Amino acid sequence: MKYIVVLIDGMADESIASLGNKTPLEYANINNIDELAKVSELGMVHTIPEGMAPGSDVANLSIMGYAPDKYHTGRSPLEAANIGIPMKPDDIVFRCNLVTVSEDMPYENKVMIDHSASDITSGEASQLMDALREALNDETKKFFDGTSYRNIVVWENGTLDLKLQPPHDFLEQTLEKYVPAGVDWIWAFEKKSFEILNHHPINEDRRRRGLNPANMIWIWGEGKKPRLDLFEDLYGLKGVTISAVDLIKGIGKCAGMEAIHVEGATGTIHTNFKGKADACLKALEDGNDYVYLHLEAPDECSHQGNLDEKIESIEIIDEVVVKYLKQVLDQKNEPYRMMILPDHPTPVRTRTHTSNPVPYLIYDSEDLKESGKNGYHEKSCESTGITFNSGPELTAHFVQK
Repeated sequence: MKYIVVLIDGMADESIASLGNKTPLEYANINNIDELAKVSELGMVHTIPEGMAPGSDVANLSIMGYAPDKYHTGRSPLEAANIGIPMKPDDIVFRCNLVTVSEDMPYENKVMIDHSASDITSGEASQLMDALREALNDETKKFFDGTSYRNIVVWENGTLDLKLQPPHDFLEQTLEKYVPAGVDWIWAFEKKSFEILNHHPINEDRRRRGLNPANMIWIWGEGKKPRLDLFEDLYGLKGVTISAVDLIKGIGKCAGMEAIHVEGATGTIHTNFKGKADACLKALEDGNDYVYLHLEAPDECSHQGNLDEKIESIEIIDEVVVKYLKQVLDQKNEPYRMMILPDHPTPVRTRTHTSNPVPYLIYDSEDLKESGKNGYHEKSCESTGITFNSGPELTAHFVQK
């Protein structure tokens, strides 16, 4: 038996009046997934333990079968693990977003315009990080390149007694309520970064092209070096991850899974969806039992408040990924199970994550089930009455552990 998780990040949402009180998932034209829903198990799963923040780190750890309350040591160390940044036990690792803020106000009154600076390219981001390293690196704090706007700061012998907020949680709001608390250097570095970056040649060029400048950094997602048990030891399966996002790759690497690189994978709607599907099929052909195929686009569309592109991204995944995978796997005439679900809801209205349970679908090529449902979405899955209280419980059920 082969196992494929199609993780569609941030896909779950709220009912929206302009969509006839349907959710984006319910409204989208996803004929292929809806056909699967008719012969699949449908239900809901709680991916965020009570009291934990609904981040993609917590949610994806959970769905990959790791109880966050046991294994979670912070988001950024998982990203650093994928990049290959060395971490000592007492190091504190942070995500360092390149963001866009308003320009003509005191720092506390600046507005967080864009948490990703129009999804700045990794090449442009690296040049900005060079400028930050030259000005801000010191004996205990070091800046490292990541992917696109997602970069890393490591603080040697630091403390976790901090209060930091993800920038996508307060878009279109002033920074005043979210000034970092616990140490002085973070806010000082953030203010200094505006002076370094605002008129950097990279940003002047981005303005000329009608793109948001990456004119400030925002530091958050603190944590320590992670320690995960091997996925193969826990579930008896040899697995891989496929994602454009360092976080997912890092979880996989810490769990002993290969993180497969796909050329042109970006984490946005402008990504190589077909390449990811092809990589999934090749990974299975190469002897792997389990593929965690992560698709980030709906989440990024939600953070940008872009309802039309969120719906479009879901429809692309249905046609280019799910339909294609099923066609090829059916032709091989080998048994497989496919689970489709988001990690957490990311409502377009709020542009940030919530802790609500998410809908899942499990299709088993050897055990077709009459679900009595004509579609896969939040309402149809909730109506089955099937609910798993945690991601690890659902994972064990999915892989028949």
